[in-house]
Order: sequence, then structure tokens, then C-alpha cells
Amino acid sequence: MEQTEIILRAIGVLTETNAMVRRIAQSEDDAEVESTETQLGALVTEVFPRVEVPSDAGPAEAGQAVADAYLPATISLVGAFAFLFSELADVHDSGRTDVKTADLLQDLALRMSRADNA
Repeated sequence: MEQTEIILRAIGVLTETNAMVRRIAQSEDDAEVESTETQLGALVTEVFPRVEVPSDAGPAEAGQAVADAYLPATISLVGAFAFLFSELADVHDSGRTDVKTADLLQDLALRMSRADNA
């Protein structure tokens, strides 16, 4: 999965989380998180590869195989969320109160989509 796609999917995760937090805040009495698969779960499932460890591998070899397989995916995923955090923090730090999180995420998604199609 390309980094741009991971960032776009991370935007979806943040958008979904933002909407969920708003729903919970609006109905404070026994608000429940939906049990259906979230975008975060889907993203993690797609980004992290399936790792097959040979049956004769020892604990160290098994651990190394998993670490080797998961390190690039972890770096990509953390990088995507760090980028988005930085973008949101820049708007916050500039004191702009006219820009809502959802609007900024939508704008970022549009810009990333255009860059990916260029």
C-alpha cells in the first residue's frame, strides 16, 4: 500500500473517530461505540502483512521474522498519523478558530487525492 493511500485511510480513521466522539458527547447517557469493524481495524489489517513463521523456528527467529515484516508497515502507519497530527497542530497553533477538524481533514484528503492522481 502506497504512503499516500495510507494517509488517505488515516484521514478516514480520524474522521470516523471525530464523528464517534461527537455522537458520544451528544448522547452522554449510555453511549456505545458501534461494534462493527472500524476504519482503523480495516487499515491495520491491510497495512500489516500476514507473517508465516516456519514451524522449526525458535523464539528469537520467530520474533525477528515478525519484527522484520512489521517494521516497514509500522513506520508507514505512524508516519501517516504523525503527518496528520502535524497538519492539525499547525492550524491549532496558528490560532485559527474558523477551521474545523472535519473541514481540514476533508481538505487534506482532496489534496492528497489530487497529488496521487497527478
